[in-house]
Amino acid sequence: MITSVPVAYEEFMSYLDKVFTINENDIKVMIKEFHSEMQKGLSGYESSLKMIPSFVDRPEGSERGKFIALDLGGTNFRVLAVELDGNGGSSVLAVSKFVIKHECMTGTGKQLFNFIADSIETFLSDNEIDRTKIYDLAFTFSFPVEQTNVAAGTLIQWTKGFTAEGVVGEDVIVLLNEALRSKNINCIRVAALANDTVGTLVAKAYQDKNCDVGVILGTGSNACYPEKLTNISKWRGVRKKGSMIINMEWGNFCHLRRNCYDIDLDEESNNPGYQYLEKIVSGMYLGEITRRIVYDLVHRGLMFSGPNARRIFARKESIETKDMSLIQSDTTTNLGEIEEFLTELGITKITLLDKKLLKKICSLVSTRAARVAAAAISAVLSWLDPELKDEHTVGIDGSLFEKYPDFSNTMSEVFKMLFNEKAKNIKMELAKDGSGKGAAIIAAVAASSE
Repeated sequence: MITSVPVAYEEFMSYLDKVFTINENDIKVMIKEFHSEMQKGLSGYESSLKMIPSFVDRPEGSERGKFIALDLGGTNFRVLAVELDGNGGSSVLAVSKFVIKHECMTGTGKQLFNFIADSIETFLSDNEIDRTKIYDLAFTFSFPVEQTNVAAGTLIQWTKGFTAEGVVGEDVIVLLNEALRSKNINCIRVAALANDTVGTLVAKAYQDKNCDVGVILGTGSNACYPEKLTNISKWRGVRKKGSMIINMEWGNFCHLRRNCYDIDLDEESNNPGYQYLEKIVSGMYLGEITRRIVYDLVHRGLMFSGPNARRIFARKESIETKDMSLIQSDTTTNLGEIEEFLTELGITKITLLDKKLLKKICSLVSTRAARVAAAAISAVLSWLDPELKDEHTVGIDGSLFEKYPDFSNTMSEVFKMLFNEKAKNIKMELAKDGSGKGAAIIAAVAASSE
């Protein structure tokens, strides 16, 4: 039983509470700044929110037919055939997964897109797809792209270990079409270039007409929503009426109160000065923030007195977000699951206070992430509907929302705090496979709007 704790410990925990707590006033200030950045981004002025037009609107729910979707966002590449029933239902008829070889990722663009075309050829053959018909296709290309049309977009820069030459600055749809022609694949018409966040919104909106916000809360974080064309001052298209989904790229939102751990993480990241919201909210970074706090406590002699602790927690990624989820899920009397995790890391001399403290740190970091995510969603909803008079479904994909303990409940608490009884008009629902089913629906919307 713990009878006493060092005064320094109590002082430090008070400090952590202070720098990681996001209160109601902080959230309201953030929402105000969010709206300002949204307006600037829509007007074409410099903004931490890019507010990128997607050139596609939400589906009607009546779209029907068979479509092909490509999903390129990492070392695995998927080709899917999806059927829409015209009544909000969709089903995957066939799917093939391919591992992209290192030489295709780091060689030439021609190698990479020939691999994509070869994979499509294999998919068509293996699944005996009828080649006498023409199939509209959407290409989910999860890299930074300056989209210029529903089916055109220039790669700004490679990420995720890709370095293929001759692609940056080029239209990826042109490269895809060239590869398809070189392989004599004539049953495919590339109808749309898709973003996975837009796909998330579209996939949920196909089922639920109240869905007007799509969010990713997983390894990364982003959001999109439908905006009236009259509000998009930078829009230079022919069509002036109606609405269009805006890819916000909200991970780059910069008006956030950061602490020393956030600043250090940012400075040592591969993109310092960018993606402030993502570095506070997303699964890619939460474990690393937690590790830095733990290392600080160990260094101060307030946690884990064993001989290996400092060396272990000095190592980046020694705590990952999935570990935080396990730690916060431990409800055993003596926190045995946490002790097992620490023992596997090589930590010795583990006290109950150490385990409770680790769980508390994980809670501080994840609670802040959930509250910031909820604040950002609240900013979008209050932009769309200032009085929150209507019902709104927020389609969310990602492991944080789906699996992290109490993450969604903490978000709901923020809505209740901000909107009181009107919070009942906000419904958060899991929206899976925006890069698959969502992309196919984008292809259907794009094809129907021509």
